[in-house]
Amino acid sequence: MTALELDSALVSPHWLADHLGHPALVVVDATVLGVETDAGFRWLSGLDEYLIGGHLPGAVFADLLEEFSDPAAGLTFARPNAAQLEAAARGAGIDDDVTVVVYDSAIGQWAARLWWLLRSAGIERVAVLDGGLARWRAEGRPVDDGYQQPRTAGRLTLDERPERWADKAEVEQVVAGESDAALICALPASEFRGETGRRARRGHIPRSVNVPVSTLVDRESRAFLRGDALGERLQGVETAASDRARTIVYCGAGIAAAGAALALHLAGHEDVAIYDGSLEEWAADDDAPLVTLAG
Repeated sequence: MTALELDSALVSPHWLADHLGHPALVVVDATVLGVETDAGFRWLSGLDEYLIGGHLPGAVFADLLEEFSDPAAGLTFARPNAAQLEAAARGAGIDDDVTVVVYDSAIGQWAARLWWLLRSAGIERVAVLDGGLARWRAEGRPVDDGYQQPRTAGRLTLDERPERWADKAEVEQVVAGESDAALICALPASEFRGETGRRARRGHIPRSVNVPVSTLVDRESRAFLRGDALGERLQGVETAASDRARTIVYCGAGIAAAGAALALHLAGHEDVAIYDGSLEEWAADDDAPLVTLAG
């Protein structure tokens, strides 16, 4: 089976439409939904939306809440260990012989999260569908409903890249000035300032700059910005990262951060890491400092 090669972390709907049905292609819907309930905000699997609302032809579903996370870790979207990731990836039909294209029904942050998880495990032939399901539909392309059985996966070789993740201890060193890295918060500006947020403690980690993930995509097409347009949105990063090799991105639970990490990758930043615990972990520690800019 001849593998499909990728020349970018993104593929267009046109490219994907041309390659749908290829035996070496696995298309994955990574959607997660955020809903307000009587008991408060909660995350829900996008499986029902995938089954009933429709998905790309041949796409399988990936459960980022359970299978591609570690529920036992105590954080909502804690990354799985190598054995968990291998089992989840193979369950989705991913092995050494395929190319993976991931999408979601939002602005690409869920797809970017799975893209980051796979790449951080050494799975390189993986890309995000630029614009996701919304752009696919807007271009009048077909969708299916119902369940798609994943292909039977063969051998999957993992090569973990721990440098693509940052833990709380590393972020503490950056805050203390003991480690030289740029800190980027991918949350909306109101959360960065401490005006809004669902956590008991609001604000942002000291020394960080704000680059909301929503500003890194085109509002209409939901495609990621490129070139000068992307560079303009990343000016704060360029200033913060000047003379620093490493950039650490965080958000609430490591999801928006993945979208921003993808944008940084597109802009040529090489040493990028996601603080996986993000503010869910940081704000839960009363001794961990937070900065608010609320008036």
